[in-house]
Amino acid sequence: MNEAGFLQIFIYLLTLLLLSKPLGTYMARVYQDESIVANTWLAALERGLYRLCGIQIQQDMRWQQYAGALLVFNVLGLLVVYGLQTCQDLLPLNPQALPTINSDSALNTAISFATNTNWQGYAGEASMSYLTQMLGLTVQNFLSAASGMAVLVALIRGFSRRNTNAIGNFWVDMTRSTLYILLPLSLLLAVVLVGQGVVQTFDRYATVKLQEPLTYSAPAIDADGHAVLDAQGQPVTQSQQSQQSQEQTLALGPAASQIAIKQLGTNGGGFFNANSAHPYENPTPLSNFLEMLAILLIPAALCHTFGFLVGDSRQGWALLAAMTLVFVALVFVTVPAEQHGNPALASLGVDQAASNQQAGGNMEGKEARFGIVNSALWAVATTAASNGSVNAMHDSFTPIGGMIPMWLIQLGEVIFGGVGSGLYGMIVFALVAVFIAGLMIGRTPEYLGKKIEAFEMQMAAVIILIPPLLVLGGTAIALMTEAGKASILNPGAHGFSEVLYALSSAGNNNGSAFAGLSANVPFYNYLLGLAMLVSRYGLMIPVLAIAGSLAAKKHVPVGPGTLPTHTPLFAVLLIITVLMVGALTFVPALALGPIVEQLHMLAHS
Repeated sequence: MNEAGFLQIFIYLLTLLLLSKPLGTYMARVYQDESIVANTWLAALERGLYRLCGIQIQQDMRWQQYAGALLVFNVLGLLVVYGLQTCQDLLPLNPQALPTINSDSALNTAISFATNTNWQGYAGEASMSYLTQMLGLTVQNFLSAASGMAVLVALIRGFSRRNTNAIGNFWVDMTRSTLYILLPLSLLLAVVLVGQGVVQTFDRYATVKLQEPLTYSAPAIDADGHAVLDAQGQPVTQSQQSQQSQEQTLALGPAASQIAIKQLGTNGGGFFNANSAHPYENPTPLSNFLEMLAILLIPAALCHTFGFLVGDSRQGWALLAAMTLVFVALVFVTVPAEQHGNPALASLGVDQAASNQQAGGNMEGKEARFGIVNSALWAVATTAASNGSVNAMHDSFTPIGGMIPMWLIQLGEVIFGGVGSGLYGMIVFALVAVFIAGLMIGRTPEYLGKKIEAFEMQMAAVIILIPPLLVLGGTAIALMTEAGKASILNPGAHGFSEVLYALSSAGNNNGSAFAGLSANVPFYNYLLGLAMLVSRYGLMIPVLAIAGSLAAKKHVPVGPGTLPTHTPLFAVLLIITVLMVGALTFVPALALGPIVEQLHMLAHS
């Protein structure tokens, strides 16, 4: 990697860390209902929403009530998105007259956006009307993100409160997350993105004349309307019927407003099929930097919010340091893997050296305007967070370059992770770390003044075990059934990696894909939809149970046997705990996919 590459990574990390502190403090004041500028401007709207919905803001909820409200609200959102898709041909703001979405795809998408996964088995510009994109997908981008933030705040209250069975009010936490945090940040980013060239319009798709005509051969079609394939399974073209195109249709739409919250809310679902590689979603190096910054901004800032709310800022710094160290280490694996290129191409005489004329390395599936560093850095950021947006094709990365994003997802999306969900996942790992340390010295473990006992560890075990069960179990089911194998387009280790990545993405609520897998079929729509549902709410409910248990406990004073959880030593212990769980669980599966593919690539170089 050259000096320019190091500089790009350094500027990104420096900007992220500098912005995280003031934003984290601001969010803490929002949740404590302190007087801030946003409160002054939007307080009347907040009160109006509570009156309209009949919400008693002073009513604290037990964790069971909090979980019930969360589930009811999210199920209603899921049903709305499903209904919009299946009725969009009858609804307004559909200038291209796009038809309804079939039921299995609509259900998969509704689950995906309700769970903050944003897995997309469809091409947005060819499938979704403007109304569906705005009222369904964009709204859920806000609400699913706010739900994760609300659960995190409830867990933090479990540490800060004592001798009570109440952990707050879900409706208030969700409203404040949306109104005072997500909405202002999204509005600001959307305006900047429009200035960079991201489209925001209700006009019909535009048809423009090409500067040079495009000549192509039309595929041969049989009587049923299907492409005719030869003995090797390749499409047969009608060479005598070559066609020439003089124009191109450019997809438009209200994209900027959705792109802003898709990044800030760690949602990731693209307005267009090419996601953030599309020039109308991400046209310039500046838009690329801002969108990439937005992916990790709130997750990083929430570490400071955590420290502020528990009354010890050092606790937030320790968690942020653990996340950042793992992130940086994996960036410096992914970028060199892609910069080194493909040895098989080098043996053919292909120039993969970086120079003033080219980015060098493995540029397959990457945008020339972003190059190796920004493509690989984005891949690590989007999978470290529960985001899933892409500005390059992960399927085209080198085996090791593609393995790192996959492994980051498999770690449980806790290296920054989704807004709210990433930090509460990391706090669960912190509970495991202090429990292990307590066993070493024969003392009941404590974390932030609360004893960590059998119930908390049972819930932590459920949280840690559910994603691997979904990922590995789902992959096994897909590879053992004809319906699962029928969608694999690439043979061997790479085809295995594509299935493993898809289940990892769904089972950890990421949403990115390796591609190469025909996933928009009933089998995968239902399998991945089930994985997304269980991995979201199967983790949220135990987290809320932990919050309720901790809130009911008294505060334990710090003693000589208390493990300090704000030190570099604890940050290292936390990192080891996270990595060991990921390594022990997924390395055998990774050995069957990207690792053996890397060895195969080197053997044929």
